[in-house]
This record gives sequence, structure tokens and C-alpha cells, in this order.
Amino acid sequence: MKKKLGFAMCGSFCTHERSLDVMRSLADEYEIIPILSEMASSTDTRFGTAVMLRERVSGICGRDPVLTIKEAERFGPAEPLDYMIICPCTGNTAAKIAGGITDTTVTMAAKAHLRCDRPLLISLATNDAMSGNIVNIGTLLQRKNVWFVPMKQDDIVSKPHSLVADFSQCRECLELMKQGLQKRPLFI
Repeated sequence: MKKKLGFAMCGSFCTHERSLDVMRSLADEYEIIPILSEMASSTDTRFGTAVMLRERVSGICGRDPVLTIKEAERFGPAEPLDYMIICPCTGNTAAKIAGGITDTTVTMAAKAHLRCDRPLLISLATNDAMSGNIVNIGTLLQRKNVWFVPMKQDDIVSKPHSLVADFSQCRECLELMKQGLQKRPLFI
């Protein structure tokens, strides 16, 4: 029987295609439970429509994504996931998880998952990682059962505070997370 992997996506729209590639690469190994943030599930952008994203996620996972806080709450003791990845995880979502705020579908899923002492992998994509969000990254690095995909600056000239995870390392990071290990170096 396949392990259940909660796969949450936030509104870093420019990284959605890479996130879908990761989701596709894990679909044979895991029973993927897709979770979309309110922004990801309802916003049309130059990268695609919200309907298109929901349809693509459903096609990969063979089920509709979780879209509400009420649906996400079940991932606590009632219907636990084995593992969870947030890919992409925005700075806003990382800050909320660090601060214990659960006012979105993804933050509720993460809270429910973590309260059962289950591992969470964060694949960060945020323009303020090395400014407003650095304290939240530090807080999460110290949290039990939270791991990060290694990240790098994606545009040091135009976005000097931005960090984006190396999505190609998600599978390896999941395997290391299962062993309780953080992939290093964390900052590429």
C-alpha cells in the first residue's frame, strides 16, 4: 500500500510548473493528496488559470484537491498523512506556520499534520526570504519535524532578497526527511 503524501501548493505562480513536475515524479510512489491554497486555487495569472491548475492537479493525483480549511483539518488524528510537502511554499505561508497561524487551507493542513508529529518538507519560493522572512526560516529550521529543500538566489540583481528551492532535489529531500535528516548545504 502506498504511503499518503499531502502535496500542498501555494501562490508562487511562476514556480507552479516545476511543482507539477515534482508532483508527477512522485505520483507512482505515493498516494498524493493535493492541497491548494486559496490563492493558488482561485487566481488567474499569466502562468495559467485557476481552473487549469485544479484540473492538472486532479489529473496527476486522480482526485480533486483539498480547497478549504474545513477539509484540511482532517489531516490531524482523524485522517493522518504519512508525509507532507509544501511545494511551492510562499514566504507568507512559511511566516504563518512559524507563527502558528492557521487561516488558510495549507496552514491548516500543515498544523494538523505537525500536531501528529509527522514530517513536513518545505520547498520555499519567496521574494523576501533574506529580509522580512529570514526570521521565519530560522524559526522553522528549529522546529521538530520541519525540513527544507535546499534553496538559492534566483535573481541577485533584480530580486536580491529572493530565495527559491531547487525543486529537482525534492525527491531526495523526502527520502532524507524519512530518515530524520536535513539535506545540506541548505543554501546553495
